[in-house]
Amino acid sequence: MFLFFWVQLDRFIPNRSAMDFDYAQYMLTGGGKGKENPVSTSPAKEQYRKLLAETLNMNRTRILAFRNKPTTPVETISQEMLSSHVQSKPVKPRRHIPQTSEKTLDAPDLVDDYYLNLLDWGKSNTLAIALGNTVYLWDASNGSASELVTIDHEIGPVTSVCWAPDGQHLAVGLNNSNVQLWDSTANCQLRTLRGAHQSRVGSMDWNNHILTTGGMDGKIINNDVRVRSHIVETYRGHTREVCGLKWSASGQQLASGGNDNLLFIWDRTAAFSNNATQWLHRFEDHTAAVKALAWSPFQGNLLASGGGGGDRCIKFWNSHTGACLNSIDTGSQVCALLWNKNEHELLSSHGFAQNQLTLWKYPSMVKMAELTGHTSRVLFMAQSPDGSTVASAAADETLRFWNVFGTGKVAKPATKANTEPFANFSRIR
Repeated sequence: MFLFFWVQLDRFIPNRSAMDFDYAQYMLTGGGKGKENPVSTSPAKEQYRKLLAETLNMNRTRILAFRNKPTTPVETISQEMLSSHVQSKPVKPRRHIPQTSEKTLDAPDLVDDYYLNLLDWGKSNTLAIALGNTVYLWDASNGSASELVTIDHEIGPVTSVCWAPDGQHLAVGLNNSNVQLWDSTANCQLRTLRGAHQSRVGSMDWNNHILTTGGMDGKIINNDVRVRSHIVETYRGHTREVCGLKWSASGQQLASGGNDNLLFIWDRTAAFSNNATQWLHRFEDHTAAVKALAWSPFQGNLLASGGGGGDRCIKFWNSHTGACLNSIDTGSQVCALLWNKNEHELLSSHGFAQNQLTLWKYPSMVKMAELTGHTSRVLFMAQSPDGSTVASAAADETLRFWNVFGTGKVAKPATKANTEPFANFSRIR
């Protein structure tokens, strides 16, 4: 049998083991009032008070000061600092890069030859492309296409096309070593440049009224299109076909690449003043043909070059000092290079095995995007006058348009100097 008892307590007995009697005595005797309290004026008591405060860690003044301080959370500070930083230096929104082409056109009979240059986009917003023996013009403003010329089989196929600075006149290089000059507006041939080369003309570039041509014979010829005796200088250095030619924006330096794996930089001023054809720099760093060449629009002495299938590298050069600034192994044949006119970016087109276009951030050379769609090597690229759109032509016989560089600037009208190449054509007989 169990008995339960209920006991009701009528008194509360506190637990004094948790009480601090020394501190209580210290506060009751006036220790908390500081030096103004006469009780604590004794040196012995003052020393005791200090020791007691240190031992008990009861620096009440410090604690209350911290608690009474206006609270400013760390998150609030960070947000304010970030907001101030954003206002002083706006963050540019990241550009959307479409991964697919916005337009695809058929390009039947496009010659699958790495060493040729069969695509160019002129200042008048007209694209020229050579398909076999025929040169077609595609007007980007309305999407219309027209045939400019079909040459005879005996002198064909067309091996290169290049617009003059005015965007109206087109140079057409032929397999028989000749170059024809056409007026695209009047749809008529102006003249034929003969005798400069002994074999096909696969590369060309304009420098005002000078048309520079590169041939399979390894020669580079400067042709003054205003006069009957058009051959001005001959640059000799390549031992095999010249497949890449690009004048710098200043018109003072010419870069040339060849099937001999060599890259040259020629100085125009030295050539004209001394009637010399000695190169400024000769580079042997590439281990395959050098076709892809592009001068930076932001730094006049910066040149990018791309090597063929045995090299696969994009190299950057200081054309003043001759120094190689960087070299990137892309993993595939480099067919063409284009700089973004508005951003520090470089676009490269490739051959085996992905047949892609790759957008690089310069100078870090971080891949920003890879554009796929072509099923064979992307041999040629051309850029619209406003810099926004890139056209690529591949051995799969398609012409694709990519909005890879975003919204470009409005193209400026041709200046008076740009019309100079053909200003004196009436004198030619």
